[in-house]
Amino acid sequence: MAADEQRLRVAVLGAGLIGIDLVDRIRRSRKLELALVAGRDRDSLGLRRAAEKGHPTTAGGIRTVVEAGPFDVVFDATNAESHAEHWVALHPTGATLIDLTPTGLGAAFVPGVDSGPPAVHRHLNLVSCGGQAAIPVLHAVSRHCAPTYIEVVSTAASASAGRATRLNLDQYISTTAAAIRTFTGTRDAKVMVNLSPARPAPPFRVAMTVLADGIRPAPVRTRIAAAARAVRTYTPGFKVTSLAVDPGRISVAVEVTASGGRLPRHAGSVDIINAAAVLLAEQSAAASR
Repeated sequence: MAADEQRLRVAVLGAGLIGIDLVDRIRRSRKLELALVAGRDRDSLGLRRAAEKGHPTTAGGIRTVVEAGPFDVVFDATNAESHAEHWVALHPTGATLIDLTPTGLGAAFVPGVDSGPPAVHRHLNLVSCGGQAAIPVLHAVSRHCAPTYIEVVSTAASASAGRATRLNLDQYISTTAAAIRTFTGTRDAKVMVNLSPARPAPPFRVAMTVLADGIRPAPVRTRIAAAARAVRTYTPGFKVTSLAVDPGRISVAVEVTASGGRLPRHAGSVDIINAAAVLLAEQSAAASR
């Protein structure tokens, strides 16, 4: 069988900033074949760019995705309010749905923590961009000590936050906090989000505070460094910018800059969640062989 014939047939649902970048990433993948880009506005920039690259496009939304199937994988890059409806429509088709919206539905997946996609699930949730940046670090810390409180503050450039992101901030906060509790075992997690209009646009930053007993500086630093290396295997622009380990308290900040493709460097929030999404789809392709 030829290499192209072995690729998973995938569709992108949503033609905003996240969807446009997904199109470019899938085009570069040796394991995925982009068979459809679906949006709701025929004149949107995302649909125009996809069509210019020779990909089939539709402005019919989820209905036309179902009609054009079956697909092995569908990426949902729309909004939290619409996602549940999309899963109901796609579930009978057998497609794996990778959710880039902050709904909290489906099985949560973070490549920096999980070694591969949950084989029994076809509904996979990527939490949020802040979750993708913070959870690998927080999970590493939780393997050393038992956090009693975790606080996460994400700061993204206004220019990197589209309309759907702004409308879904409440879901972003609740879903990210729930995932932090799940991956770390802590009962008390607080999440905050800032959208910065600063010029030049700042990179995506996530600051974390962890309260816990029995903290030992050397193991904490070693585990965080290992977590950062793991994330950089699929998001090269990820780095730890500050780390302070004190009795009962860990303060750590990470920064994500977008590297390669059409994304501006400040759009690290898009870069990390899209990198996780494509990696998950490629791992699904490997598992299906």
